[in-house]
Parts: sequence; C-alpha cells; structure tokens
Amino acid sequence: MDRTREGPARVSGAALSGRSAAGVPLRRTGPRAVLRRHRWFLAVFAVGAALRVAAMLGYRPALWFPDSYTYVVTALRPSPDLVRPAGYSMFLRLLEPFHSFAVVAFVQHLLGLALGVIVYLVARRAVPPALATVAAAPVLLDAYQIQLEHLLVSDVLFALLVLAAVVVATRREPTTGTGAAVGLLLAAAALTRTVGLPLLVVVAAWFWLRARRHRGRPGRFRPLAALLAAALLPIGGYAAWFWQTHHRVGIIGANGVFLYARTMSFADCAVMRPPGDLAVLCDPRPPALRPPSQEYIWNDDSPLVRLPGITFRASTDALAARFAVLAIRSQPLDYLASVATELGRTFTWERQVYPTREIYDLYEFPAASPEPPARHPATVGHRLAEREYERGPVRTVVAEPYAGVLRAYQGVARLPGAVLLAVLFVPPVAAAARRLTGGRGYGGAAGWALPWTAALVLLVVPAATAEYDHRYVLPAAPLACLAAAVALRRPSGRRAG
Repeated sequence: MDRTREGPARVSGAALSGRSAAGVPLRRTGPRAVLRRHRWFLAVFAVGAALRVAAMLGYRPALWFPDSYTYVVTALRPSPDLVRPAGYSMFLRLLEPFHSFAVVAFVQHLLGLALGVIVYLVARRAVPPALATVAAAPVLLDAYQIQLEHLLVSDVLFALLVLAAVVVATRREPTTGTGAAVGLLLAAAALTRTVGLPLLVVVAAWFWLRARRHRGRPGRFRPLAALLAAALLPIGGYAAWFWQTHHRVGIIGANGVFLYARTMSFADCAVMRPPGDLAVLCDPRPPALRPPSQEYIWNDDSPLVRLPGITFRASTDALAARFAVLAIRSQPLDYLASVATELGRTFTWERQVYPTREIYDLYEFPAASPEPPARHPATVGHRLAEREYERGPVRTVVAEPYAGVLRAYQGVARLPGAVLLAVLFVPPVAAAARRLTGGRGYGGAAGWALPWTAALVLLVVPAATAEYDHRYVLPAAPLACLAAAVALRRPSGRRAG
C-alpha cells in the first residue's frame, strides 16, 4: 500500500483527543467552538443589549440633564464654553445631520456596549472567560450605566476614550505610533471632560517609566515624545480658540469658581482672615449648616453669584481662585478631611441623595415625562434643540411597559460603591500576595498599574476640585474591573483558558 497517499487521511490520536503531542489542549477555531468558549460573555452581552433596547423604547428620544442644553448650544453655535470643553458638543455636531436625539442615545448605547467588549477582550488575555465576563458585567448590566448612556451628557464618550487610551498604552511595548494614538485619545478625552488632563500626566509618566527600562536603546523616548506632541497640539489648538474667544488662558474659565465652591464645605473666614476684596465671598454660617458645594455656583443666594456680572467672567473666577487657595493654605487638614468625605460617598453601599434631590432624581429612570427647563440658559438650548437639531419635539416620552421594566430593574441591578472599593483593592492585594509567595501567586503582570491609577484619578480629582456626583464614578468602573482582572493573571504569562 502506498503510505504517502494514506498519510493525509490519517488522524493522530492526539488530534482526536483534542490535545497536541506535547499534551497542551488544542484551541478549536470553528464558529461553534468560539461561541461555546465565549458563551457566558455572549449571554451577558445579550442581556445588556436587550436592556438598552428597552431604554430606547421606554424613553423617547432621550433623557435630558441640565448640562445637555449647553452642549446643544455649543454644537449648533460653535464657540468654546466657559464651563465645559466642546468635545461632546462636537460629537453631537457629527450626528446632527440625522436630526434625532434618539440616534445620539443609540450611538451612546453602542459606546456602552463597546466598553464591555473591550474590558472582556483585554481581561480574556489574562483570566478565564468566566472571570473576564465578571469583569465586563458591571458596565454591561449596571442600570445606572444604562441610564447614563441614555442621558445627553459627555460621560460615556469620555469613558470610552479613556479606556481605549489605557488599553492601547498597555497592550504592548510602546512605539512611536502607539504614543501618537494614545496622545490623540487623551486629547479627545481632555477636551470632552477636563478631568482627562491629569490622566495625560499619569500616562506620560507610564511611558517614561517604560522607557527607563531600556537604558541604552536608541530612540527609547520617542513614544513619549509622540504621546506629548499628539496630545498637546490639539489641546493647544483648542486653547488658542478659547483665547481668541474669551481672551483668557486655558480650555475653560471656571476652575476658580468650582474650587471656591469646593472649599465652602470647610472654609472659615475667622481662620483665613481674608483681605477685604475676598471677604465678600465668606459665608457666615457654620460649615455644618451650609448647602452642598454646587449651590455656591448656581444658587442666587451664593456670595459669588451675588457679585455683579456673570459668575464665570475672568475677574470673578480669579477672585474665587484666590479665595480657594487661601482657604486650602489656611486649613489644609480641613481640606483633606473634606476631600476624604466626598471620596467616601463613592464607596457607600446605598446611593445617597446627594448633592441634591433634584440631581439624584436625574439619574433615575423617571415614571413621568420630565418638565421642560425653566432657567433661561437652558431654555435657549431647548429651543435650539427643537428648531434646529431634532426639528420636532424633544420632550421625553415615557412609554410603558418598557419604562416600568427599567425602573424595576434599576431598583436591584447596580454596582454598589462598597463592591467598587473591593474591586480597587484586588490589584494591590494580588501583588502583595505574589511577593509573599515568591512569585508563585497571582498579580504577576504589571499591566494593572495604569488602569488602576487612572480609575483612582477619575475618582479623586472630582472629589478634590468639585464634589461627589454619581455620574463621575461610572467611567472609573471599567478601568477598575479591568485592573482587577489583569492583576489576577497567572505569572506564566500564558493566555488564560
């Protein structure tokens, strides 16, 4: 018999058993095998997609937040806003040809699903499919995440830009192209929400530390240079536009106002002894009897708001900044205690009615159609939204039974703050366990450090410069879950599962 002709028809026993000659399981690549391997994630993804469809059907065309109207004005009348950078407004501008806020909400839901997919795919390289699915589940299934995606606010876009930047930065050894891509993503994030600016410093430090590991290698700092150039050029261009419009340095003009409001939770003028021009910003009430910090920005009774002119003009912002700096220098321990208190609100089990009942309710799926805005700046955005963007009514229509399903779901399905805190503890605990076991335990991959640090920055910076707000927490959750999954990688470096 011709053995050469027989060979192709013969199948080894190792192949029949699904194992290589070395005893390592062979990876099946057919569609059914792929579906079977990722079945847990696909099931969670399908539930998350169905919930988002329910949101689209139950709340049409979208849900509105007070900031939404400003974003619409900037999108339709492009000009750098004094309070918020224009990144999200440009996102709205890109979708404006559809003349539908339902399309905006649909795209934001796609971005939310993309967050879950990215977390799963990256975590899957470190841990088995079931654990990677657990890491992706919060962003896919958290009812408040889904509600945030249905709100016309910048946070979901910002979260995706940041997660993409972190993943690209840690995916492999940095190159010049990697640095440029990360820089552009971080610039887009910073121009969407200003809390992205500290992340640029964090990621640049990450690139610098990785470059130091390769002493003597030519061009080892090129990725860092590309990162900084790609990030600073668009940010600098936006700053030039801001200067041309407002004759002020920066990308927003409200830093002093927000920091002033932050310090009013503890500032004591008897301790500070401010000069006469700053004394007008004092509040004689004891800190325990004062309203939440944001009331000092928007409430007509605020000492800052009572000053002549608009709250965010250059002279008022500079005055507020001087007061805030004096308060922090005079009462540094009170400031740190206040920051710790605001940060602590992030990690409670139950959600607090904070900063006000009005804001708290805006993060809940409503039972009835919300009323149109009453404040003049918001009414301008509302009219533009109807006449030029939607070209029709924009008031949210609540449709049952879909809306009722989501309200019931929101009562039980969320990521509690205490669980988020536990997730943040996983990477350092895993790393410590690895050191104690001489490298035999979990936590061998240093890749968790950047997403973990980025998550902390997204939680701490708002608490230090503004105040706690639930929507500021949600963009940190995918990073924290990803860091926890990567930290649980076995030190062999071999792909899990």
